[in-house]
Amino acid sequence: MAEYQQVEYIIDKDGNVIERVLNVKGKGCLDLTEEIERALGTVQKRELLPEYDQASVIEENVQRQVERL
Repeated sequence: MAEYQQVEYIIDKDGNVIERVLNVKGKGCLDLTEEIERALGTVQKRELLPEYDQASVIEENVQRQVERL
């Protein structure tokens, strides 16, 4: 079963949009929001949550196991 994914948007008093993606590991968060970000305009700043790095570690471990076969 797929894990629940959540995207939050906060608009501050200056009109800046803050986007937060929850329950998505690796670059899936960037894939999930790519079209929305393109429609909103230029991304001025990006802070990645710790989950972004989690998938990279998992992918590296899988790659190592495949190489051993």
